Amino acid sequence: MADKLFPTTVIGSLPRPEWIREVILDRKEGRISEEDVDSLLDGAIESAVRLQERAGLDEITDGEWRRESYVKIFAERVRGFQHDLNPSDGVLSYPAVVAPIEYYRPLAAEEVRYTRKLTQRRVKATLPAPYIVGRRMWHPEHSKAAYPSPEKLMADCVPILRQEIEAIRDIGADTIQLDEPWLSTMVDPRFRERENVTDLQYEMDLCVDLINQTVDGIEGIATGMHICHAHFDHKHATKGGYELIMPALQNVRVDTISMEYATPDAGGLESLSQFPENRRLGLGCIDHCDTH
Repeated sequence: MADKLFPTTVIGSLPRPEWIREVILDRKEGRISEEDVDSLLDGAIESAVRLQERAGLDEITDGEWRRESYVKIFAERVRGFQHDLNPSDGVLSYPAVVAPIEYYRPLAAEEVRYTRKLTQRRVKATLPAPYIVGRRMWHPEHSKAAYPSPEKLMADCVPILRQEIEAIRDIGADTIQLDEPWLSTMVDPRFRERENVTDLQYEMDLCVDLINQTVDGIEGIATGMHICHAHFDHKHATKGGYELIMPALQNVRVDTISMEYATPDAGGLESLSQFPENRRLGLGCIDHCDTH
């Protein structure tokens, strides 16, 4: 995309029909096999790719339609987690780590393999960043026997993600994006209070260091990270401008930082005056929450 003045892409996920969500949940509950899921979704994903091409996007994803969620994919494909042990915000439940984690099957490489066959355009793959896996999937009761702290889990995520990124690259992806909305949601004081974030500088530094550990030294694929105010049911979970986290972003060693700016909840474009000069900005300019 270097020859494009303003190349276009989606962050990763696309809004999906309800029947696709039902198929994913049926797979989770063992009511349908992996093979049957793939046969049902292959055609749907081809339509998602064609939609992006018709819209003129320069870089394509599969819409993340094979996943229950962008972050739960880690627990689905890595041993050591148990489903739905970790309630969050009274609406969603997340897996909890209950044993030392083990990489045993691709997280996104097979998604890339299929998508790569469908398009001649650039292909992007997305993975959850180590920090958000630790924050979402460590539970003080269920996880301590395996991991005494979230930080220990986060550290073990790094080599797994590096292995996956290399597999994604070798299959033919052009870009790997690490999703880390937790970093941006911490700008909201209500979120910090709810999640007991007492040392913001420590959390920001930890998050950035883990991203750097994940991508440093990996060549042959463009790297990026994505931050936003977290979405569920067409609503944003937090509010606040990004000025608070801009100093931390100065230290992120990825090619592109994609940030949500399409909503007033992000505080306007003023924070871009502090954006790192040596990074490319992915300017989030379409807000799918503004649909009702």
